[in-house]
Amino acid sequence: MTVPAKTMQRIQALRDQIRHHNARYYVYDAPEIPDAEYDRLMRSLQELEARYPETVSIDSPTQRVGAAPLEGFVSVKHQLPMLSLNNAFSEQEVHEFDRRIIERLAKSGEPEKTLIEYAAEPKLDGLAISLRYEQGVLVQGLTRGDGRSGEDVTENIRTIESIPLKLLGQNYPDVLEVRGEIVMPKAGFAALNRRQIKNNEKTFANPRNAAAGSLRQLDPRVTRTRPLEMYCYGVGVLQGAELPATHSAVLQQLRHWGLRVSQEISVVRGVAECLACYNAIQERRAQLAYEIDGVVYKVNDLADQQILGQVARAPRWALAHKFPAEEELTTLLDIDVQVGRTGKLTPVARLQPVFVGGVTVTNATLHNQ
Repeated sequence: MTVPAKTMQRIQALRDQIRHHNARYYVYDAPEIPDAEYDRLMRSLQELEARYPETVSIDSPTQRVGAAPLEGFVSVKHQLPMLSLNNAFSEQEVHEFDRRIIERLAKSGEPEKTLIEYAAEPKLDGLAISLRYEQGVLVQGLTRGDGRSGEDVTENIRTIESIPLKLLGQNYPDVLEVRGEIVMPKAGFAALNRRQIKNNEKTFANPRNAAAGSLRQLDPRVTRTRPLEMYCYGVGVLQGAELPATHSAVLQQLRHWGLRVSQEISVVRGVAECLACYNAIQERRAQLAYEIDGVVYKVNDLADQQILGQVARAPRWALAHKFPAEEELTTLLDIDVQVGRTGKLTPVARLQPVFVGGVTVTNATLHNQ
């Protein structure tokens, strides 16, 4: 069946409108139309594509519905390895990190810098992911895996509403790999566990476990029912375009392409401002929509990042400043004594359930002093 030109134009216009409103809702948190109007646009597109099935494309907003269940996940090698981060647990370690940065840049022949500019961003507690876009269209999603290879979870990634199937605009690269974190917001996690209880199914211990388990479902239709979101924090492979000169500007560019980025990112100078940002984010930690376990400092200048390079598994230009372990008060209900296989006695505290560090704690091993 020949598709009338006006119909094709209408289909494309609907797709563009829906992508625009997805970005306003998921990326900018500033919806421009009510949900009912969005639903009307989606229904109109679905009806036209049903009437003219030859117009359906892989990047159409209607193509998020989960595909048939998979037999298993295929391991795929990352074109560019997904590195981990070195951790810091004290202010002294942050000072040492900054000192090493200054010294390495000085040895490289760069003009001396006494205050390094950093991008400081929350360390999201989720599952690392790499998305590959070719000509602006989402073609692949890989988990971090061991950093060299990850599992192909493309069909599940396509069900997540905050991930665009097609980038916005026209000036995107020929190939773009976006690195980010899949998370489950606190509110969505609570709602999911309520649903699990209602259905007499096992609940999840914390949002991170729920996010990881949801993304690795063999049935994408199950993943689609889970409240997953993605926040981007960097770029891997890039072909056919140039990025801005700083990490913070790169993240802004990703937003312009319709990709979600945390709004808690700050550009700071020197260790004092890094630590001030760390303390400010830690104070707001409980109010954030998602779980975090620290703040990541990244040298903002991309040219400096190239000079600094990396060690075996982590970049020299980034550091994860972890939060201290969380503490909560609860009630000791009882103490049981467990007997091990060798006859060793171990006292175990039975506690009033308390949620701490992303986990509900009901038991704790005791130690004699």
